[in-house]
Amino acid sequence: MKNVIIIAEAGVNHNGNYEIAKKMVLAAKEAGADYIKFQTAVPELVISRSAVMAEYQKVNTGNDESQLEMCRKIHLPLKDYKPLKDYCDEVGIHFLSTPFDLVSIDLLSTLDMDYFKIPSGEITNLPYLRKVAKLGIPVILSTGMCEMDEIGAALEILYKNGLCNKKVILLHCNTEYPTPMEDVNLRAMNTMAAKFGVKVGYSDHTEGIEVPIAAVTLGACVIEKHFTLDKKMEGPDQKASLEPDEFMAMVLAIRNIEKALGKEDKHVTSSERKNIAIARKSIIAAIKINIGDLFTEQNLTVKRPGTGVSPMLWDSVIGQVSKKSYQPDDLIEL
Repeated sequence: MKNVIIIAEAGVNHNGNYEIAKKMVLAAKEAGADYIKFQTAVPELVISRSAVMAEYQKVNTGNDESQLEMCRKIHLPLKDYKPLKDYCDEVGIHFLSTPFDLVSIDLLSTLDMDYFKIPSGEITNLPYLRKVAKLGIPVILSTGMCEMDEIGAALEILYKNGLCNKKVILLHCNTEYPTPMEDVNLRAMNTMAAKFGVKVGYSDHTEGIEVPIAAVTLGACVIEKHFTLDKKMEGPDQKASLEPDEFMAMVLAIRNIEKALGKEDKHVTSSERKNIAIARKSIIAAIKINIGDLFTEQNLTVKRPGTGVSPMLWDSVIGQVSKKSYQPDDLIEL
């Protein structure tokens, strides 16, 4: 049974092209993602003219334009999200999109999403948090660039405006693209779970797939990973994303880990039960034993198979009188 929700973070990797976005939907479905997530914004409502690009954005795009200019080129117009949601329904993958402004929240609230994904950059945006909380829809909250008290303050706003802790999932996250391994700090995920009493997951920006897989072993209930059709495409997030074959490998690994984690109790499984008799040992005759002889440390030994008297009964067998004769390697009978 699948427990971990796997989100293909398409983000803006479609570069503002609706047809590419549709191709990403189909590719994410084929790669095994449960959800594909986009980013919805009216750039002029999100970014001022004076905002500069992050260093990773400058490196990945190869230019030094303003953040507003960049975002105008790579965001889909609001009118595209309803047909994109409909296409997700048609393909059979769940649709999500992260709003970056209040107008985008209003739009996405009409699209019947299972969750509202709040990005790390909005965790200190009180009007935004309040508006999302009042919708009453479960929230997935990323915590990149956050101190613990900032996370607590954001949760308090969500709770004061109608959400309960059962409707919140915190995603541990590091907002650097790609994230250096030494900055992942994966154990913080469980620290958040214990401190805030909520479910936790992990939004990954590292290169490769090993860290999100490790997060699943630590109890992540959601894994989010950037997704692209081709890392060589233009755009700020392409290089820190997985291509479809890589994403599929991550999904398969996570599903295998889910199976392997199993239950907390230790028990003999059906697959290994048949090997008990082969791998365990029994008490057997080490040398010829005649009827009436006493069993001793010298005339008994322990060997495979495990179909006879268990060696755990060794102390009680020693000193008993043999009721029959045995040849070497015969199983002892009591």
